Amino acid sequence: MRRRKTQNYSTVGGEGDKPAGDEQTTAEVEGADASGGNGADGANGAAPHADDAAGDDAPGGAGAEGAPDIGGSPPTTAERIAALELERDDYKDRMLRIAADFENWKKRARKAETDAASEARERVLKDMLEVVDNLERAVGMQAGGNGAADGSAVLKGVDLVLRVLKQKLERHDVKAFDAAGQPFDPRVHEAISRVASADVPAGNVAVELQKGYRLGERLLRPALVSVSSGPS
Repeated sequence: MRRRKTQNYSTVGGEGDKPAGDEQTTAEVEGADASGGNGADGANGAAPHADDAAGDDAPGGAGAEGAPDIGGSPPTTAERIAALELERDDYKDRMLRIAADFENWKKRARKAETDAASEARERVLKDMLEVVDNLERAVGMQAGGNGAADGSAVLKGVDLVLRVLKQKLERHDVKAFDAAGQPFDPRVHEAISRVASADVPAGNVAVELQKGYRLGERLLRPALVSVSSGPS
């Protein structure tokens, strides 16, 4: 322990007087020495605790030893085979369902196509039945008479039936086309003979023997014609 000597100041007024604040007692010096000693000891004492904390944080410390293993063991061969079999069965079931749905769709499509064709035929045949009814009435009227046929009445009746029939055909987009005088076209004309004609150029249709018909833009029946060979 160190002791610091104190300096006495003497003044004219008497001994023992000294400026305030310049005197440091022995107790104060001893207290300062004690404080310095304790601070050093405290610093030295804190070091072991830091070493303990560093030891806990080290990779090989007690904290690392208690960490669980989250990797897990790989599946065995039997487990992998069982998983693959389940996946195979699932795909097989899906394929069977798709095949069954496709077969049902094909059946529905065939039925729809058949129904549509049947409905189209029914519409045409119903229209034709009206023509048959008119012809039967005309024949019945002639049979109910005295046997003498009225040519004008028969002609008028046939003309009426023909008009009705043409209307029915046009309703189904069936229309006749003219071929007389037109250049011969093998796509829509069917030639059965060649005739000499001074009025029709060679290679054109001289006579239309049977009308041709179109169904919309498609050819339903070609026209039966005789082709001109030019003047004889």
